[in-house]
Amino acid sequence: MEVKTNTNPLQKKNAWALYFSLPVVSWAFYDFANTIFSSNINTIFFPFYLQEVIGENEVLDQIASTFISYANAIASFFLVLFSPLFGVLIDRTGRKKRYIGIFTLITVVCTILMGVFAASKMDGQILGIPVYLALVICFFVIAKFFYHSSLVFYDSMISDLGKKEELPLISGFGVAVGYIGTLAGLCIYPFIGDHGSQASFVPTAIMFFIFSLPLLFFVKEPKVEVKEKTSFLSGYREVFQTFQEMKNYREVFLFMIAYFFLNDAIATTIAMMAIYAKAIVGFSSGEFILLYLVSTVSSIIGSFLFGYVTKAKGAKLAVKYVGYLLLVALAIAVLSIHPAMFWISGSMFGIALGSMWVTSRTLIVELTPEEKRGQFFGLFAFSGKVSAIIGPFIYGTITWIFADYGNLASRLALSSLILMTVLGLLVHRKLLKGGQKDRNEMFI
Repeated sequence: MEVKTNTNPLQKKNAWALYFSLPVVSWAFYDFANTIFSSNINTIFFPFYLQEVIGENEVLDQIASTFISYANAIASFFLVLFSPLFGVLIDRTGRKKRYIGIFTLITVVCTILMGVFAASKMDGQILGIPVYLALVICFFVIAKFFYHSSLVFYDSMISDLGKKEELPLISGFGVAVGYIGTLAGLCIYPFIGDHGSQASFVPTAIMFFIFSLPLLFFVKEPKVEVKEKTSFLSGYREVFQTFQEMKNYREVFLFMIAYFFLNDAIATTIAMMAIYAKAIVGFSSGEFILLYLVSTVSSIIGSFLFGYVTKAKGAKLAVKYVGYLLLVALAIAVLSIHPAMFWISGSMFGIALGSMWVTSRTLIVELTPEEKRGQFFGLFAFSGKVSAIIGPFIYGTITWIFADYGNLASRLALSSLILMTVLGLLVHRKLLKGGQKDRNEMFI
């Protein structure tokens, strides 16, 4: 009788052999690539650009914050509509790499168009906004939508790369490599000079495209049985059924709610930290870039360490630790009256940011059945993107309403994120208690 052996190339490897196997390192390079886009466009140079075009004093700085917040909220609104369907598409077809490639290309093209129109200074206005500025914002919204859409497929790909016990290490490695991408992306800053922040848009698009290629060429997807083809829009029915089934997956449901609040704080901070540091703390562009580099190094260290923390303590407890770290970082930022305080806050936030991706992706894999993992990753993205509407919308509305109070408006807006973090930790506490109850019942 023929004895079947396990041919998974990732099994029985030590950590470093696992990290540098071709599938894993190629997968991680996409994190490297997309983090270049995320840091350069979402976090740094697009907010800088809007402040350069709009902000001239404390009041107009708050209006610039409102523009940034609402642009992010609009992109997240479309993600809410489509991200659950992407999860259904994964389960139905098993194809991830194809959609990553398509969405990456759209993101790259839109980012290039941002640079083209920002440099054009076209005449005319739309609703009181210069035409060129309106076009830059529109293409930012489209680019951000497709960038985040690609991550639904990318995140779910991790379960194809190794055994369940290896996933925390793979996830941590991917996040760490991603934040090394941040360092690479910021290399364009010295070449921007006096040309304005819009000069970063086209080089960022090119770098995103180049470093996404290893995943597209070297990661092979496992063959899956193609399910019966149905209308794409019929996926809403499947998503609704998944919501109905959530009562059978109590832990997943609780984590989705907790992640909603925690991601609300994280996503909004990412979008607003650059303009907050410049307008409230008084950082120059160069000083913020240096802070961001330090924060990125913190993210790299934190993501690696929390890969091991997650493996040793479990993903549930690891998420709790990250939440407390985020809470302290936000509190220090709100109270910052000296640049040194913001340096401490930025470093702590960097650790929390990298670690949240490591712990949350791993926890989703732990809590979900394999045959429904694509749908749950879609709902995971859904939870995150709904919060990414609410957080920036609340932040932008606060800065708009209290704009006449100057910098106090931004401190009030950032304080709302502390509340979100506390709510997330309270819900996550129920998840921990539920897990302890389940363990106790095993011995009855």
